[in-house]
Amino acid sequence: MKNSLAVIVPFFNEEKTIELSLRRLLKIDIVQQIICVNDCSLDKSLEIVEEIKNEDSRIEIISNKVNSGKGYAIISAKKYVNTSHVAIHDADLEYFPEDLAFMWERVEKHTDSLILGSRFIESRTRKNIYKRTYIANKLMSLFFSFVNFYKVSDVATCYKLFPNKFFQSINIHEKGFSIEIELLSKFLKFNRSIIEVPIKYEGRSYSEGKKIKSKDGILYLINTIKYRFLT
Repeated sequence: MKNSLAVIVPFFNEEKTIELSLRRLLKIDIVQQIICVNDCSLDKSLEIVEEIKNEDSRIEIISNKVNSGKGYAIISAKKYVNTSHVAIHDADLEYFPEDLAFMWERVEKHTDSLILGSRFIESRTRKNIYKRTYIANKLMSLFFSFVNFYKVSDVATCYKLFPNKFFQSINIHEKGFSIEIELLSKFLKFNRSIIEVPIKYEGRSYSEGKKIKSKDGILYLINTIKYRFLT
């Protein structure tokens, strides 16, 4: 199979950003498939996605019957991926879709590696990384690196690009944000090769719709132990 990229886009009540998010993804040549997973949005997000789908056949839509979280949305999309590689993109535009093309440049030489978009290496545009979030992520990343004997600078980043053969080989259990830890942990058992690439980031506040909570950080720590030693 020729190298190609599918992007999974979970969304829940993202009517303010979903259109621009998708249009920017569609401008990236290597993106051959965009699987949008509606997690029971109550606003006009789904209508917007349906309109864009009518313009471009690369977009596919899955609608979950119950609001179940980011992890479950990714599980829902898994069987529909038909490309060599997969990435996940949050619809809220905290991450810059154009960075996926930047990350893709590493795939040719590192086909079986996980390409990780890090917000904490080198100097790129980063805005609104709140101090509490920054410290928590640093501590979680240090803990994950220590437990797994493998340095990872940004375990909570959404931007992970990995081979579909890995994706299809695993059973995913985490329905919420802890899927980030589950994917990293299981990939290190698949292939201990994670290539980090600096990315841009512009965080949003909780009043703007940010969904991850403090309890998710605690679950990150618990699941780091769980997926290292208990599965």
